[in-house]
Amino acid sequence: MKRTLFLIFSIFISLSACSCNGEEIPSSGLQNQNQDGQVPFSIHLTDAVPSEYFQAASEQGRVELLWYDSKDYTSSSKPATHKPAYVYLPYGYNPSQKYDVIYLLHGWTGVAQEYFLGRGGSSKTPLVHLLDNLIQRKLCRPFIAVSPTWDKDNQSKDWGVSTREAAVFSQEYVNDLIPAVETHYSTYLTDPSPEGIIASRSHRAIGGFSLGSITTWYVFEQAFPYSRWYLPMSGDNWSQGMFGGASRPDETARFLADLVNASPFKNDFYVWYAVGTDDVRIDQTHNQALAMSKLTETFNSSNFSYHQKEGGRHDFNAVWEFIYNAFPFFFSPVNGEVAVTKSFSRSSKISDVVTDPAFEGFGRLLFPVNSSYYNGSTLGDLRLAWYNYIDPDKTVEIVNTLKSRSDAGQNVFYDIYSESEKASDPAKRNTGLFFFPGKNGAKTAICNAGGGFAYVGAMHDSFPHALELSKKGYNAFALIYRPGWNTAMEDLGRAIKLLEASADDLGINMKDYSLWGGSAGARMAATLGSYGPSEYGTGRAGAVVMQYTGHGEWTRNDPPTYACCGTSDGIASWQGMKSRLENMASAGIPTEFHSYQGLPHGFGLGTGTVAEGWIDDAVIFWETNTKN
Repeated sequence: MKRTLFLIFSIFISLSACSCNGEEIPSSGLQNQNQDGQVPFSIHLTDAVPSEYFQAASEQGRVELLWYDSKDYTSSSKPATHKPAYVYLPYGYNPSQKYDVIYLLHGWTGVAQEYFLGRGGSSKTPLVHLLDNLIQRKLCRPFIAVSPTWDKDNQSKDWGVSTREAAVFSQEYVNDLIPAVETHYSTYLTDPSPEGIIASRSHRAIGGFSLGSITTWYVFEQAFPYSRWYLPMSGDNWSQGMFGGASRPDETARFLADLVNASPFKNDFYVWYAVGTDDVRIDQTHNQALAMSKLTETFNSSNFSYHQKEGGRHDFNAVWEFIYNAFPFFFSPVNGEVAVTKSFSRSSKISDVVTDPAFEGFGRLLFPVNSSYYNGSTLGDLRLAWYNYIDPDKTVEIVNTLKSRSDAGQNVFYDIYSESEKASDPAKRNTGLFFFPGKNGAKTAICNAGGGFAYVGAMHDSFPHALELSKKGYNAFALIYRPGWNTAMEDLGRAIKLLEASADDLGINMKDYSLWGGSAGARMAATLGSYGPSEYGTGRAGAVVMQYTGHGEWTRNDPPTYACCGTSDGIASWQGMKSRLENMASAGIPTEFHSYQGLPHGFGLGTGTVAEGWIDDAVIFWETNTKN
């Protein structure tokens, strides 16, 4: 959504003025078509997990071991067993708050601890970091995840024994596991009886990989009323025989449909089915999914979707990606928080993004207005003049974040000039502020992209910075300005004045705000940092953060300044940047400089390079050198 700052800052004026859907592709066609030769449904390609989601989050959950009593349901005598379940609790777990629960089942030869602690049980797996990040970055509301085992004693078995144990796990799931977990922790279960478990089904999910997927289908078949959400990954239902999803897909699908249609919950469930395109189990999964999709009176877009990881194999890499895509759908944020839906992917056309209704009135400003400075027709192949290391996954994340927030009714873009001013100078129509909100009342950062004062390279040089700063809790803005030195500085000055006047309305703190910029944007940040109060009538910035620029001027009134550059930058000299900061430091101004061996101009966040993580250093510098 777009909103003009002038509409919300009338006092100032009077004084001055996540469907979880990926790309849809035709069926790859193992068993391919209906009788008329048409593929009746779409396969949703999953989005890759950004690499930073596998890094430790600042808000980390914990993993606990819960022992519970069960039985050997493969035996008529049903001897007692004492079984482990590993439980992920989100950061800030509060016993007075209720949480949804998902049960994740391992594959053949697996053990209960491997999802969260690996088979050795000694260290956190990438999945734990992924779950932490999904919650901290507000893609999901906080939830509890449980990793149990379907075998009776948490040990690897031969295929025959394992398949027998998996086939009866649904009894343990309802009789023992759910009551043990959901009465021990704070969940929506208030009564551990079968009736009570059914009453809380909307807050319960179950999923699994490989033989764990087959077990998930057993639960769907044998205990359908007890869970609303299902996440089978790389495995089929065996109601019509082992690997029946491949050999007898139509009979399998009809069996499942009849089961659903006989249930009072036939309109209240969801199956998120997934497999990798190079998975050895794709024939079972794909053929069953295709057969189910033909039965549209039972399985349709309201309760069923089929997803593939392109190039995905039968391994945890695929599982992590499926979880990254599915969990925001299962555990969509509440209380005003916005889940980031996967509306766009790498293959989305730039023209479709620009014209999306969520960006009406300002979509053209997401990319350079002068299109001669970029090439590529899709988000994945976007290239910008003078820039390197453009991260297509970050580009996708940015536009999906903005769209999700706009679709949720939030303002993501603000004009900085009035309609009368834009009418007098049409170039001012191509200006504005994109808002990436953090915590209410938190500090503010204003990011300025470079582009040689010929264009504004925001998609690589300011949007990513603003997005990452917002994830850290700061309120961040990315300025789209008119190319040209004088016009750029005028637009930046106007933007800061408007933000200062409207801080309360926006819930931002402009005390000790920071100015960020790369290349030409760094010149803007540094110059306003030097001369802001006298030249532009604004409060002085608390800090300046600048990348790869040849700007050498400074004053003794400059704010603390952080700078970085690559040693192979053919446009901005890293020695010149270092010399400028050394001179400032000699005058008592706090500075910090980093050079990165071999990096060229315009590396942005530096993801995947020796500069990766520099933005964390810059934030520490800003915090260290400001009081508020």
